[in-house]
Amino acid sequence: MKGIISTLIFCFTAQLLTAQNVYRIKGSVADTVANSKLHNTSIVVLNAKDSTLKKFTRAADDGTFSIGGLNKGKFILLVSYPNYADYVENFTLDSLHKEHDFKRISMLLKARLLAGVIIKGSRAAIKIKGDTTEYNASSFTVQPNAKVEDLLKQLPGIQVDKDGKITAQGQTVSKVLVDGEEFFGDDPTLVTKNIRSDMVDKVQLYDKSSDQAAFTGVDDGKKTKTINIKLKEDKKNGYFGKIDAGAATGKYYQEQLLFNKFWGKKKFSAYGTLANTGKTGLGWEDSNKYGSSNANTEVGDDGSISIYFSGGDDLDSFDGRYNGQGIPTARTGGLHFDSKFNGDKESINTNYKTGFLNVKGNRETLTQNTLPTGLIKSSNNQDFDNSIFRQKLDAAYTVKLDSTSNLKLTIDGTIKSSKTRNNFLATSLRGNDTLLNRSNRILTNDGDEQILNASLFYTKKFKKKGRTFTANITEALDQNSTKGYLNTEIDYYNNLGRLDSTQRVDQYKTYKLESSVFNSNFTFSEPLTKTITLTGNYRFVLNNSSISRLSFNQSSQGEYDQVDQTLSNNYKLNQNSNQAGAVFNYKKNKTTFNFGTKIADVTYNQTDLYTGDVLKRSFVNYNPQASYQYRFSAQRSVRVDYNGNNTQPNLDQIQPVRVNTDPLNITIGNPDLRPSFTNRFNAYYNSYKVLSGQSIYIGGSYALTSNPIISNTLTDSAGKSIYQSTNLSGKQTANFYLYGGYNQKIKFLNIDGGLNVNANGNTYYSFTNNVLNKTQSSTYSLSARLSKYKEKKYDVYLIGGPTFTRSQSSLLTSVNNNGTGFTSRGGFNFYLPKKFQISTDGNYEYQGKTASFNQDFQRFIINASVSKAFFKEESLKLMVSANDLLNQNVGFNRSATSTFLTQSTYTTIRRYFMFSIVYDFNKMGGAAQK
Repeated sequence: MKGIISTLIFCFTAQLLTAQNVYRIKGSVADTVANSKLHNTSIVVLNAKDSTLKKFTRAADDGTFSIGGLNKGKFILLVSYPNYADYVENFTLDSLHKEHDFKRISMLLKARLLAGVIIKGSRAAIKIKGDTTEYNASSFTVQPNAKVEDLLKQLPGIQVDKDGKITAQGQTVSKVLVDGEEFFGDDPTLVTKNIRSDMVDKVQLYDKSSDQAAFTGVDDGKKTKTINIKLKEDKKNGYFGKIDAGAATGKYYQEQLLFNKFWGKKKFSAYGTLANTGKTGLGWEDSNKYGSSNANTEVGDDGSISIYFSGGDDLDSFDGRYNGQGIPTARTGGLHFDSKFNGDKESINTNYKTGFLNVKGNRETLTQNTLPTGLIKSSNNQDFDNSIFRQKLDAAYTVKLDSTSNLKLTIDGTIKSSKTRNNFLATSLRGNDTLLNRSNRILTNDGDEQILNASLFYTKKFKKKGRTFTANITEALDQNSTKGYLNTEIDYYNNLGRLDSTQRVDQYKTYKLESSVFNSNFTFSEPLTKTITLTGNYRFVLNNSSISRLSFNQSSQGEYDQVDQTLSNNYKLNQNSNQAGAVFNYKKNKTTFNFGTKIADVTYNQTDLYTGDVLKRSFVNYNPQASYQYRFSAQRSVRVDYNGNNTQPNLDQIQPVRVNTDPLNITIGNPDLRPSFTNRFNAYYNSYKVLSGQSIYIGGSYALTSNPIISNTLTDSAGKSIYQSTNLSGKQTANFYLYGGYNQKIKFLNIDGGLNVNANGNTYYSFTNNVLNKTQSSTYSLSARLSKYKEKKYDVYLIGGPTFTRSQSSLLTSVNNNGTGFTSRGGFNFYLPKKFQISTDGNYEYQGKTASFNQDFQRFIINASVSKAFFKEESLKLMVSANDLLNQNVGFNRSATSTFLTQSTYTTIRRYFMFSIVYDFNKMGGAAQK
């Protein structure tokens, strides 16, 4: 009986497969005049209804082609070959015509075309040109006045989240160009949220090589997932933009202006934003418009030393970014201009950006520090009022000197000023809940900074193919000064919880940094054979810097004019680095392999002008590297990388600049520190099928660090902690990261779906009161994504999945911090009659109980809006919206690291209702002017 059933199933399956593959086409392709066979010709079958891709193949060596697995219906055959006019023919497959034989298709060179066009029918929705996937914008439908971001959401293989972050074929898109040129620098959202979708002719997706690799032709493995927006010729003359104004309950507001004028090869754009709703710019890279640095000195892989700073002594200082904590007030704006001239031999690209950000709020943090001798439980209440104002002007000029050489000059200048006001009230208890210490700390800082960078990049190609030379010379100047006050009072309590002593600090502090860094890099490439190329480089870095940090006590007259020598430093740093390297690159057919190393000899002298102490160090950095890539096809490849690098101890770890910002936490240096060495392995696989829209990507990295630099913390009975860095011999720290994704269009439901998997973890060591502590932690997450779009009806998306966290400390073997969680987000838009639209989006977060946190946490944030459009072009829109409709946006986070448990609550933007007016204006068209 089982045999009969198996036979029936086999026969039924065979018949089904035969029926599915009975519809097919075949033919051959040849030159009309020369009669030569055109092998590798692109053969595309399109659905006649909407010109979307059905099947794709390439002609064989003899010019023949065959495509099976088709179904009944009306189709379009599109045949393309470089330098030949495209050939298009409509055809039908039905029960009477199950196979269509195109016989011989004669292709005609474009140069031979005197009149007429062979192409009949619609353009292909998607084309593959080498490593570039090209989308025909007119084949995809979006709503009136839609922006590029809305168009990208309709393209197979591309996803855009609610913040404007773009993912294509499983990788983040970090650069969006307009006609091949940068637009407002490297912020993709300034293109996707600004340019109108009806201006777009094509969207090109590709991996952009580095400038060095693009010039030499030698693959250095540095790729940037890039989208290029090609504009229609008749959309390069005129102006367009948007005005968005909104007022809300709770004194919230949000205004935005976008203006663009294009004429020929010139573009001018401007934008401005005023808001206190958390909108600090146009999208997910808003932080680039602000930002400041943190006080430290670091040695790079090439041996160069970089000094970066926080603007003063405040270890909790404002970093110039809004991270969702507090109430922000933002005023941002920018201008852009670019032009090509002199027969496209010269071009200029310039941007001006300005931004002001003020963040006010409160943060309450609870911590638990587990020591070998017991627990310390602390609470810290912080009021903050921080602001930063930043202006940046940059320009790039490129000139083609002759047919073999180019020169690019860039310059940028930045001016920053910041103000930080922080008040901390902290209390620490022993494990038996008796008072340990109590402190009140007030920190204020006013800072100013000026930055100037200039660079020259020269490229030269020689007669011998593959022989090139490049020179890159840069100069970076930085001046930063900060002044502020520290006022601290700490009460210490004995074992009975009674007041034992009080420490008071009242000081005026100044900080000044001046830095000049000259960097030159010379690179040559020489083809040794047809498949092997040698690339060599020499780099020289010269750094002259000074850092002054002064603390002043009050004199009897009440003036801050008494220098505290124990807390003041004035350093001078002179450093130079000589680096040489060589990389061999092998490239043949689908294989690319390279290996080599860079060696840097670094010396520096650091002098403390107050104490006369001199610190001299010299060392050699080794940076071996190797990579292998195999491209199965234009859309499927695998890559494996290795690199090794030394990590030198920074100056704060060796001889720290002494500060007393927080007397309960003190750092001391360790002049005996030695460099660590890290071996890092990376692997990546990517597959994308244009016809089905299926994408698969898998990647990961694993790193081992020998002789690692770890932290040694000593905490005394009064709750004071001393931090020092030390090397750990005989053990290695490790970390890993794995990720993967699968995206596929579910055809019978017409839904785009996807799965994503992420895992990361590390093994880390530290000393706590001279006891070695080993911490192992890892996080695993799984998420699913579904989305669907129906023209003029609705669009909907849903993303969500669980998270698993594992953590274990050798000092706390009886307690783990394992936990589970779940996150999801989704949204929909319904397009109703009379030009009404209903929209909503939500974000749900759940964190479960753990051994350390005995309560779970969850919140569900829902935003919704109703809008009505007016006029034929729907250029005017009135909108009523609600933010955090359920009023659950409670500021909350918690973490468990090593022996520290931390839980914070903070001020956030809560529920409000807003009325907005949005007006899109557009006057584009006509012949483009030169």
